[in-house]
Amino acid sequence: VAFNSPVWFNVGTVRYPSRINLEKSDNYHINEQGMAVKTEIGYSHLYPQTAACFIQSVEDTMESIMQLAVNEAMLFKYGSGTGTDLSPLRSAREELSGGGKPSGPMHYEKFYDAVAGIIQSGGKTRRAAKMNSLRDEHPDIKEFIIAKANEEKKAKALVKQGYTSREASETVAYQNANLSVGATDRFMRAVENDEEWQTIPVHNKELANKMPKYKARDLMRWIAEGAWECGDPGMQYVTTMNLWHTAKKSGKINASNPCSEYMFLDDTSCNLASLNLRKFNSEDANFDIESYEKAIETTSIAMDLNYEFSGFPTKVIAQNSYDNRTLGLGYANLGALLMAEGLAYDSDKARTVAAAITALTAAKVYEVSTVIAEKFGVFKNFEANKEPMMEVMNMHRKAVDNINTQELPEKFLPVYERAKELS
Repeated sequence: VAFNSPVWFNVGTVRYPSRINLEKSDNYHINEQGMAVKTEIGYSHLYPQTAACFIQSVEDTMESIMQLAVNEAMLFKYGSGTGTDLSPLRSAREELSGGGKPSGPMHYEKFYDAVAGIIQSGGKTRRAAKMNSLRDEHPDIKEFIIAKANEEKKAKALVKQGYTSREASETVAYQNANLSVGATDRFMRAVENDEEWQTIPVHNKELANKMPKYKARDLMRWIAEGAWECGDPGMQYVTTMNLWHTAKKSGKINASNPCSEYMFLDDTSCNLASLNLRKFNSEDANFDIESYEKAIETTSIAMDLNYEFSGFPTKVIAQNSYDNRTLGLGYANLGALLMAEGLAYDSDKARTVAAAITALTAAKVYEVSTVIAEKFGVFKNFEANKEPMMEVMNMHRKAVDNINTQELPEKFLPVYERAKELS
């Protein structure tokens, strides 16, 4: 098992005097009453940042826009990544209340990108990790879609002029963030039906008739071409994301972390860990279900404990994280496992093996969560979200039932059967 990288960067550094700063405090933690409080000066090292994944909100005010940059910088400093949906920022095609034209989200994205490029995560390891998304109905959606591909073309032109790849990439914009289009089912249906797509002003509703209109298939083609050119933009299916949302009563899912494996409420964080599937599989024996479940149990408890002792960059993130206690347990080395079993990666058998292992993983994590709740109580926001939580649990059960066991290699049938039992 490997915990997310901030655990390795930050936990235990209290042992090193060079990491102790007695003159300042730059985080918040949860006190014994379960409330987020500012850490006292000189004690930040006792509450290390352990979560890798953060989601942050932004509002259409200069104060909020600038504060997001500060918050992101603090997250990058300690090795974490963050994501934000920029859709609340009014389009460059709209108007400011005091007169004049707004900059629009793409200009602020350049600013955020520059901040991320300056700061190495953890201070020494890699460039910052961040995600920005924009909804399909935002008036600046075309500019968002083509932005990174255009910059990629500039970088290639610079390389042809004799500049190194590094010099070229550091010269152009949008190189430090993943960009994703927030696509609704309504947009996808418009693509299927070859319909026009009308964008909608963020604030100036009186300008609705002046906002751009595109062929939905043109937008989809630009998305595909951008992904082919440089890997961006990706697509986040926001209708589906919110359908599977366990905390609907607390708000919508607007954004994700940089790699999109954590999708939840704004201004929250998530601890991650990955189990190495190869360690639980051998060529001459069945998948070791007993050991896998024990590893899930131990790791889930450890990740949950992080919330009692972690530091967070803002008070609202600290409180929301503690009140929801989100965990992200996944697995690594699926490709190697499939190769060892002689299964083609892009095959129905491979996908069914992945489905069975994923079902077992999810079911066991929820069982462990139940045991923790029985001993220590449910997380604070559970009662308000009990109904959507149970709805999603039933969706998981139905998904397990839909696994096609005819495509499942005999060796992994016990994995499916155990997943169904736990579900």
